[in-house]
Amino acid sequence: MRCMSRRNRCVRQGGVRADLGRSFSLATGAVLSRSNLQERAAEMKFTLSWLKDHLETDASADEIAEALTDSGLELESLTNPADEFAAFTICRVVEAGKHPNADRLQVCMLETFPDGPGGRAERVQVVCGAPNARTGLVGVFAPVGTHIPGTGVDLASGEIRGVVSNGMLCSERELMISDDHEGIIDLPEDAELGAKFADYRGLNDPVFDIAVTPNRPDALGVRGVALDLEARGIGKLKPPQVRGIKGVFQSGIKVAIDEELKPKACPAFFGRMVRGVRNGSSPAWIRRRLEAVGLRPISALVDITNYVMLDRNRPLHAFDAGKVVGGLRVHFAKGGEKLVALDGGTYEFENGMIAISDDRGIESIAGIMGGESTGCTDETVDVFVESALWDPVATAKTGRKLNVESDARYRFERGVDPAYALEGLDLAIGMILDCCGGEPSEFAGDGAIPDVSRQSSLRTGRLESLTGMEVPAERQVEILESLGFRPELGKDRIVVSVPSWRPDIEGEADLVEEVARIASLSKLKGAPLRRVDEGVVRPVLTPLQNRERSARRAIASLGYNECVTYSFVDDGLAQHFCGADDLVMLENPISTALNVMRPDLLPCLLAAAARNQAHGCPDLALFEVGPAFLGGQSGEERLNATGLLVGNSAARGPHGRSRSVDLFDAKSDVESVLSAIGVAAKTLTRDAAPYWHPGRSGRFRDASGSVVAEFGEINPRVLKAAKIKGAAIGFTVHLDGNEIATGRNFARSALQLPELQVVERDFAFVLDEKVEAEEVLRAAELSKFSEYFEKVSVFDEFSGPKAEEQFGKGKKSLAFSVRLQPKERSFKVEQLEEICADVVKKVSDRVGGQLR
Repeated sequence: MRCMSRRNRCVRQGGVRADLGRSFSLATGAVLSRSNLQERAAEMKFTLSWLKDHLETDASADEIAEALTDSGLELESLTNPADEFAAFTICRVVEAGKHPNADRLQVCMLETFPDGPGGRAERVQVVCGAPNARTGLVGVFAPVGTHIPGTGVDLASGEIRGVVSNGMLCSERELMISDDHEGIIDLPEDAELGAKFADYRGLNDPVFDIAVTPNRPDALGVRGVALDLEARGIGKLKPPQVRGIKGVFQSGIKVAIDEELKPKACPAFFGRMVRGVRNGSSPAWIRRRLEAVGLRPISALVDITNYVMLDRNRPLHAFDAGKVVGGLRVHFAKGGEKLVALDGGTYEFENGMIAISDDRGIESIAGIMGGESTGCTDETVDVFVESALWDPVATAKTGRKLNVESDARYRFERGVDPAYALEGLDLAIGMILDCCGGEPSEFAGDGAIPDVSRQSSLRTGRLESLTGMEVPAERQVEILESLGFRPELGKDRIVVSVPSWRPDIEGEADLVEEVARIASLSKLKGAPLRRVDEGVVRPVLTPLQNRERSARRAIASLGYNECVTYSFVDDGLAQHFCGADDLVMLENPISTALNVMRPDLLPCLLAAAARNQAHGCPDLALFEVGPAFLGGQSGEERLNATGLLVGNSAARGPHGRSRSVDLFDAKSDVESVLSAIGVAAKTLTRDAAPYWHPGRSGRFRDASGSVVAEFGEINPRVLKAAKIKGAAIGFTVHLDGNEIATGRNFARSALQLPELQVVERDFAFVLDEKVEAEEVLRAAELSKFSEYFEKVSVFDEFSGPKAEEQFGKGKKSLAFSVRLQPKERSFKVEQLEEICADVVKKVSDRVGGQLR
């Protein structure tokens, strides 16, 4: 199923409408503040009365809000302007006189009705500075204690130039219903005194603000939201009012689409002219609805195109036909052309962007914003309204490159209903004729509406397997029908014809989502998944994944802190870990200090240690599990577990002293990790890589001779390049080598305590000082009686000048203990002598040792 998480959005402004700034937002002409522009590009707002134009319902605003969220249209807020304007009532000025101490102020005596219309009358004195204040004026009164939204202050009683004022008469700007602050609100004389101003002005209409996910372009129109609510049983969708408008003349503006744009970039471009219009203020009901959702009314022509866009998700653009030179042509820009758009910004086109031009030049950014030179004004007499289809990808690319936002762009880049292009144009033309008068032309157009009809199928049992919801097949058909689909129920599947306004429906999972969200996912009850196979469940993780997890846990339990670093390192540090010719260089590094793929994990850990030391953390234990890259092709990497110890092994304290870490710390940790992942290291050699200290490092090999791990001190040259202070040791365990790939992790066997007492025998040999203790122990373990050996360990070494005085030059003494565990019966003296003799012989033959 598709992800239903909402897109990131800017913080919305409070109140019932947007700030009245002067940034231009829509290609169709709405003025918004910049912050509100970003807000509107991420949400859908509508009022309850607007919704009821499409949906016949008696449901309350709260019931509708709950249904919206439950069906996937998450409610961001539900506000009722009447709550904010509850204290503002209609009053009459019964007496207005000049202020005794100020020329521009008047003292007004108001007749108010605090108990509502027909209640008791009360006289209130206020001081007013509005030039239109006069005796007999019917206005809006705010009593003491009222919060004024336009100023953000709470009214208090006080004196103004020595005269008491107990409230105020309000302007439209102070109520945030327009930017008019030249005078106070002047209402008709028949306005009911004492009535709430919100009821009189129609400001008691709840406003819904919903978050629309990118896969639901149909919900960017009020009618699309109403369709969802009908499917949820909230009401009944009203039939659309189709109004065929016959043209009375041929349009004076012809349109054409360059052939290279057909049929993808611009499949169709239509328009109609209306001549003889009077572009004044739009009707009050349109203005109120636009204001409620955050749009500032501009003029009838602009407001109508905005209204149709929000009502039906059909972006339109209105050209002043008198300013268009010749016809309109849709084409690809050559690059370098400039346009002053309706928002006042100047935009320069790049090659391949889609533009609309007349004979004079480019007049519009296709699908995004029109040009200032052909925009509608109060002087517009002839208007040409355009309705077109634009490629979503091209629209999005152009908008991003030009950095211009508009509601038209937001809708076109998500997909609009291609089948509604002509009906939406007719709807706007009809509204223009009703509001502005004039005569309509015939249609002018080029291209054709594409056929987007398609079918998809839904297995009736798929809903339960994906969501766990049990919905009968007949109910699934009913839900799809209520959403505008045309389903046909077969034996075990539903064949569905997808409507043109749902470009997001691409397969079975999308149909499952539609049924599930209408059936109410909030009512879904948790249930355990059914077991498919009988018996023991097959393991999910691969052996390598198990080994990686075991290694990570083992190293963390040793006290190391895990790092997650970049897979890139600086080439200056990386060349210490492989030859300069073997570095895997990056063509587009994110930084000059991260320009090669890491050949080992140690460079990343060293860089992390250097940063920590620079911040006052000298003692570190870091590790990382991840890939090291031996080449630039797939498969040329190794999965390693690498640890790094820097500084001291313990902090200074009164009960012990700290010491520098050494290679035996690393050796011990490596053995613990190998044991945890089930790998048996058979031999230990000194042939470590050059980035290790040549005399204080080693490698563990398995029975086949393959390297399974390496450890030791870091080479001083590497430490200097990494800017590490003090000693540093490390280890690397190769997790994905062939010698490990078939290894298994064995559980620890049950504890078995022997019944027979162990016997220990000590041996001391004189050896060449170059012979390593490991070689001596290995030689002793080759005894034919090794089955009785429980442990062989060194406990003393005597070397140096005094040893040479006693044993000869270049000689030393090494003592080790062999712990013997009898199996079936206790050892006899003869048997112990035979075992000891064999150990002496093996050490003497293998390493040339002489028993002391």
